[in-house]
Amino acid sequence: MDMEISAEELKRILDNISRKNNLTIGDDGFSIETCRSMVAVMDSDSTGKLGFHEFKFLWNNIKKWQELPGALAEAGFRLTDPGRNKNDLYSLIVRRYADQNGEMDFDSYIGCLVRLDTMCRAFKTLDKDNNGTIDLCIEEVRGSCSSPCTPEAEGAGHVLLRLRGGAS
Repeated sequence: MDMEISAEELKRILDNISRKNNLTIGDDGFSIETCRSMVAVMDSDSTGKLGFHEFKFLWNNIKKWQELPGALAEAGFRLTDPGRNKNDLYSLIVRRYADQNGEMDFDSYIGCLVRLDTMCRAFKTLDKDNNGTIDLCIEEVRGSCSSPCTPEAEGAGHVLLRLRGGAS
């Protein structure tokens, strides 16, 4: 017996749980792409599947993510920012992941949170001095830069992007 869960098996499990709990997940249940994203993010041992502890961690996150604003706040995102429109980040997310009525099915919701989690992990990895700011050249974002960009590199024709984390 395998004891690990593939993206396809995860889809079947989540579809069954969602149906039993009357969650709106669309006509075909969870998309295989969302399940692949979840496996990719939670697969800490790079097997392409979720072991027991990886699945348990994912399941606990899914249970925590009961409503989007609360989940975003817990992840360190501020939904309001002085000088900007109220709920600016929330509005951007709704426009990207919700339907024309502003409603987001559970599959889109989980896909959104998995992508946010991935971005947070990447940001934390790049924030070497843990000050909530990272510097990237546009070439690094595109993947065409062979060395890390610094403020000094900006004068050498590199376009420097300074990103500040959303955590307060």
